[in-house]
Amino acid sequence: MKDRSEVVLRVTSDSKLADEWALVLITQGLSPSLHHDEGSVVLSVPAAEVEMALAGLAAYEKENTAPVQNQNRADDFASLIAGMVVAGVLILSHAVAIRWKEAGPWFDQGSAEASRILDGELWRTVTALTLHADVVHLFSNAVAAAIFVTALSSIVGAGFASALVVLAGACGNLANALMQGSSHISVGASTAIFGAVGVLGTLGLVRRRREPTRRRGAWIPIAAALGLLAMLGTGSGRTDLLAHLFGFFCGALLGVPVGLFFPTMPGQVMQWVCGSATVLVLIYCWTLALG
Repeated sequence: MKDRSEVVLRVTSDSKLADEWALVLITQGLSPSLHHDEGSVVLSVPAAEVEMALAGLAAYEKENTAPVQNQNRADDFASLIAGMVVAGVLILSHAVAIRWKEAGPWFDQGSAEASRILDGELWRTVTALTLHADVVHLFSNAVAAAIFVTALSSIVGAGFASALVVLAGACGNLANALMQGSSHISVGASTAIFGAVGVLGTLGLVRRRREPTRRRGAWIPIAAALGLLAMLGTGSGRTDLLAHLFGFFCGALLGVPVGLFFPTMPGQVMQWVCGSATVLVLIYCWTLALG
């Protein structure tokens, strides 16, 4: 039982934060104690040190809160920019394909034509993501990309998110070609967009499972992702349902290792490497397609 001469100052489930609080007080020459109680960590000090301890913690929190808030705002802004950039790339690529249709056979050379993908033209799994059948198809995918790429970027970072989205989309197009057979042809970014939904679902699932206090609702992210797939991915008309499904499941598979090996957002170096690699892959694939 804790000594009655001690007064509880803070209670948290974050042991690292509790250690920080204790270290702050120790550097002030105080004598903090940490006690574990049913999954929580309790910080206390002798009654004679309460006033100094509270002042020290208040000063520490005031000094460290502002930079965190500023960083969060910067991350949110970068995520929004990432989503808008992806939407802009889709619109620009469609405009280029339509404007110079005669000069370069963009759709013939870049569509996800199953027979040619299976013959080894794997770049089509990537180039097809940037082509759209018409303006309605284009803008529906551009809006969806702005929403879901922004959401994924806010969790894993803009560069990493762009790499995951393109990888999920390419893998989804390849799986779709294998399943649909040689006569199937498709274009559009929706395979990659549903890849982003899949990543968001399993990433949320894995991260919740890693946190004891949130395990009870671990199924919520994947249920939400499946709900989005059902609402957005099963439309009528020219909707390629299998492409949506394969994009979703490829993204879901990618989300598991991302959640396991990246419990927090990767650093700036990895963001730049992944973002740059994604751009280079897009350029390289279109170079092969039109070369």
